[in-house]
Amino acid sequence: MRRDITFASQGKQCAGWLYLPDNPPATQKSPLIVMAGALTSVKEIVLPIYAERFASAGFMALAFDYRYLGGSEGEPRGQIFPSEQQEDIRNAITWVSDQPEVDPNRIGAWGVSLGGAHVMYLGAYDKRIKAVAATVPSMSTVDTILAAMGPEGLAQFLGFLTQDRVARYKTGAVNYMKAVASGQEPSLMRGPEPYEYYTRAASTIAPSWRNQVTIESIEKLVEYDPTYPIWQISPTPLLMVVAEHDQSLPANLSMAAFERAREPKEMKVFPCGHTDTYDKEPWVSQSADAAIELFKQYLG
Repeated sequence: MRRDITFASQGKQCAGWLYLPDNPPATQKSPLIVMAGALTSVKEIVLPIYAERFASAGFMALAFDYRYLGGSEGEPRGQIFPSEQQEDIRNAITWVSDQPEVDPNRIGAWGVSLGGAHVMYLGAYDKRIKAVAATVPSMSTVDTILAAMGPEGLAQFLGFLTQDRVARYKTGAVNYMKAVASGQEPSLMRGPEPYEYYTRAASTIAPSWRNQVTIESIEKLVEYDPTYPIWQISPTPLLMVVAEHDQSLPANLSMAAFERAREPKEMKVFPCGHTDTYDKEPWVSQSADAAIELFKQYLG
């Protein structure tokens, strides 16, 4: 069962779903998993598939839209600043900790792709989070771009962002890039895999998803390295799920970051692609089961 909720974040309302466990305890409060969605995604994308599994395992779960996306407030639409999304997650934790069914001392965080990066980063600083599960998490954006485009490509891309910054300063205009595209058309997420997934999701489960992101957001994303405090997550336990054939986020970058994390930590490497963990079996079940095992061990 789930119910619609809203909570305030930096003066704007975020829309979400609160999932209740199938068999809630009669005399005690329940542990809860705060969920963080992928790059550009809305709460209908990926999160329900995992939230339903968490609820079946006895956990409450909170899935929500970041500001500027989906059913949440905020202009311009399609703004994705990592620091703001992290604030949304932290405000979600604060809000949900006050709910009568929730045990505020047993809160875990689960995230996918960019959301996986966010929960790792917050796990280092917000110790209300008692366990972190990151599925195919983003790594340093610069390192990811370098792996895909090389130093020359990175320099050209940074030049493009500089041109947009100058234009914004002079005109105040909000410029956009597509989130996904086919062929050689410019987009934030390149290649056929994200294009196939997001266009299919938009036409089926997520009609509120928009194929756009502000170029200013891309500037902020390029500056984001969620891995530099990874050693500081400890003693909070960390689970990282890595897709061996990930075309978006090279697996070797994830493995290198994981090496710098301290115990307790665990890595699961599946022979699949990035979006295979979004909605394809057996990868969804294997990833969800690994997270449930972590949460049962550390949240009870």
